[in-house]
Amino acid sequence: MSRGQTRITTVMEQVRVQIAARAYLPGARLPSVRAQAKISAVSISTVVEAYERLAAENVLISRPGAGFFVTGPVAPLDLAQLVPSTERDIDSLWISRQSLEADPSVLKPGCGWLPTSWMYEDGMRRALRKVARAETALLTDYAAPNGHWGLRQFLLRRLAQAGIEAQPEQIMLTDSGTHAIDLICRFLLQPGDTVLVDDPCYFNFHALLRAHRVNIIGVPYLPNGPDLAAFELAIKTHSPRLYITNSGIHNPTGATLSPVTAHQLLKMAEASDLVIVEDDIFADFESQPAPRLSSFDGLSRVIHIGSFSKTVSASLRCGYIAARADWVYTLADLRIATSFSNGQLAAEIMLAILTDSGYRRHMEALKRKLAEAMKETMRKLAKLGITPWHIPQAGMFLWCKLPTGADAAAVARVCMQHGVVLAPGNTFSQSGNATHFMRFNVSQSADPKIYQALELALKSET
Repeated sequence: MSRGQTRITTVMEQVRVQIAARAYLPGARLPSVRAQAKISAVSISTVVEAYERLAAENVLISRPGAGFFVTGPVAPLDLAQLVPSTERDIDSLWISRQSLEADPSVLKPGCGWLPTSWMYEDGMRRALRKVARAETALLTDYAAPNGHWGLRQFLLRRLAQAGIEAQPEQIMLTDSGTHAIDLICRFLLQPGDTVLVDDPCYFNFHALLRAHRVNIIGVPYLPNGPDLAAFELAIKTHSPRLYITNSGIHNPTGATLSPVTAHQLLKMAEASDLVIVEDDIFADFESQPAPRLSSFDGLSRVIHIGSFSKTVSASLRCGYIAARADWVYTLADLRIATSFSNGQLAAEIMLAILTDSGYRRHMEALKRKLAEAMKETMRKLAKLGITPWHIPQAGMFLWCKLPTGADAAAVARVCMQHGVVLAPGNTFSQSGNATHFMRFNVSQSADPKIYQALELALKSET
């Protein structure tokens, strides 16, 4: 393909992405050929040819003297189309699909959950037997809008231990942590709003925010929290509505927020009317509790969310939101409008598990197991020249730098051919500055075949 042809197809792809993102709705007039040429940094003749080809495909319609307009019905939202084409085969949705759809023989050091054998199976089975004997209404009826009363009371006590004071009307159950963020985005955001995320951050934050058609700005994350200078600049430059982050153990870096950074962050948020969503999904993995923004803030402009998919069960969908009472009231309305009710059967099972006398012992043993896996994984990776960016105090993730010259996406492609699913750095990075980084789940990194595949991939790269 000639250079001119490449430029034409690039412009065509840019237009298709805008249509897929619903930035251009049916009937919308595209930028003039002169304006598009300036946007795409190409010649006017290149844009004319691109527009004409799209018109030939019935994507656009030409109206002489008026310009080019989008045809057809509203395009179905295609999240894959919202990712740059150079990364589309190794984006966040790719990792999730490969991990969730993979054959059991496929190794998954790039996934975000514990092996089945590490979960609290005995406690789950006891809870299922107990709940099976419950009153029929619990097994069959809808829950109240805010969810199961008993689990909400348990969560209030749990939050109080972390210094987060709340009342019953400030807690609402959700189906998961992702569901909680989705409801919050529906509540607070409009398409075109700006949201800050950590760079790097949990990759599904990117996918979820793209679904809400907002502008995503990454703020560099350091070992003690977000880079405050960059955070302040992002606030001044972009006037964001929301900031989504992890409290406690950060995903993917394993870093923890310092009290000094937390206080300064909240001062900036208050001055700019920024709302913070604090995802506390890894709370039970901590050895020493890190500061919680919601504890310092008193749930004024910080929304605290969590779930139990990492420590109890990903199959038993149950999460929660803790926020201002008036916000929770409206969020409950949204919950009714979008899914009508909470799953109180799942909540009853979850409550039985969390209050089981064996859960605490299980978690203590699990933390010891993870600590050993962390040491062993670092030792094996070091032999390949893969080094941790930060050594976490606890948790399951290692954020690592590959040897000089190695591209994480290319390494992931090679390893996939050997039955190993990895999580390359740029799937976590909004800026695309993590080309040479990889996240490893230490609980899923024991098999020697992982390191054999990595060694082969690195040799092909360096």
